[in-house]
Amino acid sequence: MQPGTPTFDQLRIFLAVVETGSFAGAGRRLGRAVSVVSYGIANLEAQLGVALFARAGTRRPTLTEAGHAVLAEARMVSSGMDGLRAKVKGLLDGLEAEVDLAVDVMFPAHRLAAVLRAFAETHPTVTLRLHVEALGAVAALVLEGRAVIGLGGPLSATIEGLVSRAGGSVTMLPVAAPGHPLARLDPVPPGAAREHVQLVLSDRSRLTEGRDFAVISPRTWRLADLGAKHALLREGIGWGNMPFEAVAADLAAGRLVRLSLPDGPLDLYRFRGVWRRDRPPGPAAAWLLDRLVEDGANAD
Repeated sequence: MQPGTPTFDQLRIFLAVVETGSFAGAGRRLGRAVSVVSYGIANLEAQLGVALFARAGTRRPTLTEAGHAVLAEARMVSSGMDGLRAKVKGLLDGLEAEVDLAVDVMFPAHRLAAVLRAFAETHPTVTLRLHVEALGAVAALVLEGRAVIGLGGPLSATIEGLVSRAGGSVTMLPVAAPGHPLARLDPVPPGAAREHVQLVLSDRSRLTEGRDFAVISPRTWRLADLGAKHALLREGIGWGNMPFEAVAADLAAGRLVRLSLPDGPLDLYRFRGVWRRDRPPGPAAAWLLDRLVEDGANAD
């Protein structure tokens, strides 16, 4: 025997009976007569082919074993329907169904997480797609339409077709492992850093392909991931510039040391909130970009 397909209204009646503890309570909650509630439960049981409540010998409807099993599924269906209605209401109100965000890898992860947690609480119906990229790749994603907003690096302000806002900065430090030859020099003589491998983030966008940022040494290892660069620095494979917040614990523990370079290393890495001039962000995306920019400004 195959069970039938219950209606959503039948499931609402079932949940109301369970939550209020009586047919009369369900009727009051739903604004229905008790006879209508009873009829709805009878139809639901007929559709499913199982008894949901044990009515004999009790003044209150008590769930059967089958009723307990159906209850969990009914709550999932009800929750999904509530989510669907909330999402559609957001669409009718102009709220986006989804926001694609691109963020520069230099932006501190814990600050990003705090902003995204607030976004999830404020816009629970909006799906987020997060892209974490380096250098010009953030601006490229926004220009290509794969992200509606971005928090990019200093290059973002110069890209044609993008509107940008200042979004704070992070302090960059040249660092190396304690056993690295440069770590034993204080200060590092002019030109000495050029004699050692510098670990550099690769730019995966065509916007800035072939351009270098804060690169001093002609000997470079290029990596696409900041975490990999961090790990290689701790292994003493090379030296490189890192956001202070990413290496603060290593500096305190002695796993990395700050290099005193006379060659003019990058001190600040400035962020820019960006979006396409012909594609302004919707309400949810604008809220998110505002919070990211404000967070950056407050951290300066």
